[in-house]
Amino acid sequence: MRIGAHVDSADPLDEATLRQADTVQFFLADPQGWKPPEPRADADRLRAAEVDVYIHAPYVINVATLNNRIRIPSRKLLIEHANAAATVGARGLVVHGGHVNKGDDLAKGFDNWRKTFAYAAESGGFATPVLIENTAGGDNACARRFDSLARLWDAVGEYGVGFCLDTCHAHAGGEDLLDIVDRVKAITGRIDLIHANDSKDGFDSGRDRHDNLGQGNIDPDLVVAVIRAAGAPVVVETPGGAEGQRADIAYLRERVSGEQHAGGRGRA
Repeated sequence: MRIGAHVDSADPLDEATLRQADTVQFFLADPQGWKPPEPRADADRLRAAEVDVYIHAPYVINVATLNNRIRIPSRKLLIEHANAAATVGARGLVVHGGHVNKGDDLAKGFDNWRKTFAYAAESGGFATPVLIENTAGGDNACARRFDSLARLWDAVGEYGVGFCLDTCHAHAGGEDLLDIVDRVKAITGRIDLIHANDSKDGFDSGRDRHDNLGQGNIDPDLVVAVIRAAGAPVVVETPGGAEGQRADIAYLRERVSGEQHAGGRGRA
C-alpha cells in the first residue's frame, strides 16, 4: 500500500522523507492562479525517485462552466499541467469536477467535460492521466452527488478518465462512506487514488475543510475500510505540517497493512 501526503512544492522528496511517505502530491504552480507551470530543476530527481508523484491541478480550473472566459483558459491550463506533470514522472493529474453557474443547464457542463477530452484527443490525449476528483459543495457541481457523477462518466468514460475519491469531500458532499467504493466503481469502473481526509464539518455540510484522521467528524474506521476496499494509492491532505501528516500516514499504515513505522502518534 503506497501512502503519502500533499506537500509543499519546493522540495517534495525532502518532504516525503520527513513524513516517511511513499507518495507525494503537490502543485506545479499557484493553485489560485492562471500562470502555466515552469520547468522544474528537480524533474530528473522526481522521475528517478522511488516515491510516487501525483500533481494537483489549480483550483481555478473549471472546464464544465458555460462561461467561455473561464472554460477556454481552463482547458488550456489543464493541458499545460498534464504536459508539465509528465516531465516529473507523475502518475496522475488530479482535477476537481467543476460546476456550472446557478440557472445553467448541468447537462451542458457534462458535455463541456466531454469536449475537453475530445479536444485533447485530437493531439494525442493528455500527457498525464487525468483523475477527476469528487467535490464537497455546490448544487450545480458535476462530481458532488453520485447521480451527477454517473452523468459525467457517461460523457467522458470512453476516454479512459481516472477517478480520485476524497473521503472528506464525499462526507461533506452528502455521500455516505459505507460501501462507497462499490458505488463509485459501479459508475467509473475504477478508483485510481484516495484522498484520505477527515472532515471538520458534518455530513452533507457542503464545506471542504480537512482534518487529521480521527480528529474530525468521520469515523476513522470508515476511512480505513474505504482504503482497504479500493486498493488504490493514498494521499492525506491533512493539517499539522510534517508532524501531523506523518502521524496520519503511520496510522493508516498500521491499520491498513499492519506495518509499524516510527514517529506516528496514537489514535484513541
